[in-house]
Amino acid sequence: MSEIRIPRWLTSDSPGWQVEADVIVIGSGVAGLSAAIHARRTGHRVLILTKAHIDEGSTRWAQGGIAAALAEDDSPSEHRDDTMSAGAGLCNPSAVEVLVTEGPQAVRDLISLGANFDLEPSGEISLTREGGHHRDRIAHAGGDATGAEISRALVSAVLNDPEIEIIENALALDLLTDHTGAAQGVTLHVMGSGQRDGIGAALAPAVILTTGGFGQVFGQTTNPYVSTGDGIALALRAGAKVADLEFVQFHPTVLWLGPLAQGQQPLVSEAVRGEGARLLDPDLQPFMADIHELGDLAPRDVVAKEIMKKMRASGSAHVWLDGRTLGADTWVRRFPTILASARSRGIDPVTDLIPVGPAQHYVSGGVVTDLFGRTNIPGLYAAGEVACTGVHGANRLASNSLLEGLVYSRRIMQAMNMDSLERRDSVVGSPQDSYIIPHRLRRDMQSVMDRNAGVLRSEASLLHAQKWLNKLERTGAKACTEDWESANLFTVSQVLIDNALVRQETRGSHWREDYPESMTDFEVRLVSHRSPEGGLITTTTGIGT
Repeated sequence: MSEIRIPRWLTSDSPGWQVEADVIVIGSGVAGLSAAIHARRTGHRVLILTKAHIDEGSTRWAQGGIAAALAEDDSPSEHRDDTMSAGAGLCNPSAVEVLVTEGPQAVRDLISLGANFDLEPSGEISLTREGGHHRDRIAHAGGDATGAEISRALVSAVLNDPEIEIIENALALDLLTDHTGAAQGVTLHVMGSGQRDGIGAALAPAVILTTGGFGQVFGQTTNPYVSTGDGIALALRAGAKVADLEFVQFHPTVLWLGPLAQGQQPLVSEAVRGEGARLLDPDLQPFMADIHELGDLAPRDVVAKEIMKKMRASGSAHVWLDGRTLGADTWVRRFPTILASARSRGIDPVTDLIPVGPAQHYVSGGVVTDLFGRTNIPGLYAAGEVACTGVHGANRLASNSLLEGLVYSRRIMQAMNMDSLERRDSVVGSPQDSYIIPHRLRRDMQSVMDRNAGVLRSEASLLHAQKWLNKLERTGAKACTEDWESANLFTVSQVLIDNALVRQETRGSHWREDYPESMTDFEVRLVSHRSPEGGLITTTTGIGT
């Protein structure tokens, strides 16, 4: 058992109001909105809780697209092989099989909801290639605005259903459970007006976590400000199992904004390399061709590590991406968002080299689920980045995330229709078993994680971060959104470091400088959960369990 202790609750007042539904969906990205739509199709009353506005999740920031075997010269088996290869030996084969076989129909269902993908002159969906793929299978929209288009279509479908209630500016705090341990809803804080303001309780026998990842654990990230690990921390406090948190994917090509840049930073999609752009080292020499058979389109962990090696060897803060050969027409047609973002910062990709470097992008792990989104807590389900289905293994294949959200959110509805969910009274929590972390420490906490638990890790760096977190001063905290979020980031950081210390090898997106090779002994999944007494327990399980 680890020495880490995780209290059961966030410090807050008792709920002053309540609302009921059949199904509570927490989050409004592709997984959450899809889950809400499927729940309504089966006749459930749905309540969506989203911590900002309905369209402010990570989904709308997705540039590259959505991967699926849609082309005549492609197949689910080839998509499966690429996914398994990128996952560095830790993908659950059954989960991957579900993804690639049900993926094409999930994309077609999305189109039927009104999502408009870019088309070829023939009318077929236009497909491109990204890192780790051996086929053109990335469907995109608006050139590089795929996430925004998918979000638009799903938000429209949800807003047009009067039986779906939405509460915005709502932060889910803790899972409510009954005497059997089954989910019965959540406590939440709403920054609103009228009757639903402050601390409340949303009650339902089915709770679906679709809260995304924990990008704000790091200062250098592509994630929006809402990605503070709320769902993973909530699940941990309630006793749910989490896995693979050590596998944090750093996107290799993020626009470098200078040494003092913090918070969400602009992504330069892999699709730019898919269209022909090349990575150059600080001496302006290409370097990926000799590293991997796919060259500049190698899996993200491979590219990110090689970039870090070049930066460290030269002392440079970035490398270069050369997209000048694409030409102005391609930049305008395929990458209008990236083009505008770069130009607004004084860089014209049509004529200039683009300074890029790795930044935190995606976590392959999360709350452990079965093939139907069930967690180990009855009535609690998870989908999207917050979940660990086993699809991604040690490193997510590019553009598989949107597809996973679509496929597994639909499967949750199959599970709910089979499960015996009963509405019962929830157990009242103890205020003594609670905690909170002051927001003023967040920037320091992020900097510690950047330096010690980012792309490059070692026992010394991880222990330094662990020691810093253990000594973190908690005085001055108060019950507010910023401090609750900081507590969630603190909890996720603790588990990430714990798992990264246990995994004494380099695999996928987990790079230990002191253990540079992959080890057969670690072809296992590290699974952590909170004991009834509050201690963190980490064990190993087989890949498919």
